[in-house]
Amino acid sequence: MLSFWEQDAMLAADLIVIGGGLIGLQTALEYRSRRPHESIKVLERGLLPSGASSRNAGFACFGSLTEIIHDIDAIGLDATLLLVQRRREGLARMRRRLGDDAIAYEHAGGFELLTDAGLAALERLDEVNRALHPLFGAEVFSVDDAGLKASGFGPRARVLIRNPFEGQLHAGKMMRALAKLAGEQCIEIHTGIDVGGLEPGHGTVHVRTRSGMAFEAARVAICTNALAADLLPDSGIAPGRGQVLLTEPVPGLPWRGAHHIDQGFYYFRNVGDRVLLGGGRHLDFAGEATGELVTTAAIQSALERLLHEVILPGRNACITHRWAGIMGFSTGKQPIVRRIGQGMVLGFGCNGMGVALGADIAAETAGLLLQ
Repeated sequence: MLSFWEQDAMLAADLIVIGGGLIGLQTALEYRSRRPHESIKVLERGLLPSGASSRNAGFACFGSLTEIIHDIDAIGLDATLLLVQRRREGLARMRRRLGDDAIAYEHAGGFELLTDAGLAALERLDEVNRALHPLFGAEVFSVDDAGLKASGFGPRARVLIRNPFEGQLHAGKMMRALAKLAGEQCIEIHTGIDVGGLEPGHGTVHVRTRSGMAFEAARVAICTNALAADLLPDSGIAPGRGQVLLTEPVPGLPWRGAHHIDQGFYYFRNVGDRVLLGGGRHLDFAGEATGELVTTAAIQSALERLLHEVILPGRNACITHRWAGIMGFSTGKQPIVRRIGQGMVLGFGCNGMGVALGADIAAETAGLLLQ
């Protein structure tokens, strides 16, 4: 039973943001910049962000060559270029907000390994570069023969594509920096709050938790991304699990930077001299369409084979960490920011690119809340 003090002063706010991840915290910060004197609460169901914000690979990227080609064919050139532009602008906005030192940003470049199955992408490399040139003012993708020779990758890696505009960061430090900034701006973050329902009323929205507690606010932002369907079954957002492993330090690791394979379904990077490798969702789309934060033997085994056959052939690197994160996906890969009721806005825009799109989607979500 709540005390009078709790009921009188601790459960109401001008804005409640549901979800304390990348989009949720940045939505709160965007709203604060426009409404400096209003009260803001962020409700997060986990003790740490529960989806992918602190469980991703830390790629500061906007799309590999094969992924962009796939998107052009699937959703059209204009929609693809808009996504690339939003990803790039979102990254820049987040870096300006937090500073590169706070997120351990490294501008080491982006790369893609082409195996036999992906060599056809080379036929469209010039086409993609021409399409992207107005956004970047330079050639984005190029064949890096010297980099491939120096990398020590296995023979399945036939071609290395380099992209000088991408980088990588530390996802944990990024989330810590966002939480610190939110605290400095008098944004309350409450963890362990599992929201079970929303009830709009006259000028207010009741946010009910599964434990029976009820918050209320004039405005509510739903920024739970992959878990949005729990509150909004008709949101059109489905979960997709991403599994990751990390090795011990590899002496003399000959490459640096964020690498993709197979339209980004596999991805790996260095963390110092460690190798972080993730992906494999395409091996079992149905099984990985889940909100369970566990790893599976089948996907982890596939990652290990890729590690030992392609990335570190002939070297024995022990695996020290394994984990999973939950991404959200929408049809057509388009962000979803829309009003869902009086005073309520859904802010979603990831599709596996939360680090890149988070700041841009947050700004749009905060803007719609104030319309």
